[in-house]
Amino acid sequence: MEKEQEQKQAEEKEGFKEKVGDLTDHIGDYLDTLYKLTIVKATQKATNIVSIIVVAIAVITVGMFALFFASIALSLWIGNLISSRVGGFLVVAGFYLLSLLIIILLRKKIVFPFFRNLILRIYD
Repeated sequence: MEKEQEQKQAEEKEGFKEKVGDLTDHIGDYLDTLYKLTIVKATQKATNIVSIIVVAIAVITVGMFALFFASIALSLWIGNLISSRVGGFLVVAGFYLLSLLIIILLRKKIVFPFFRNLILRIYD
């Protein structure tokens, strides 16, 4: 009877060792999968941010060229209206300076919150 109990205990120890080994393997697999998932998520976020930056740079560049040529055309048109080409350029420059002053005065209420929210939307 003692031999049977010893044999049963030995079998239970073997089964326990096997279960612990399986558990260790599963934990290792889980950690490896978690690590790979983290790398994939980080890569995806980085790719999204870079693509947004590239598109933003392209849009800003094209927009700046359009604004530049539209400003020249507006300056020449206003210059023809007031019979002074220099006056047309000064009127457009004054408009831009007034716009800059308004942006500077409203930067804490409008500009900073806008860019803060834009950055938060990019990272979500």
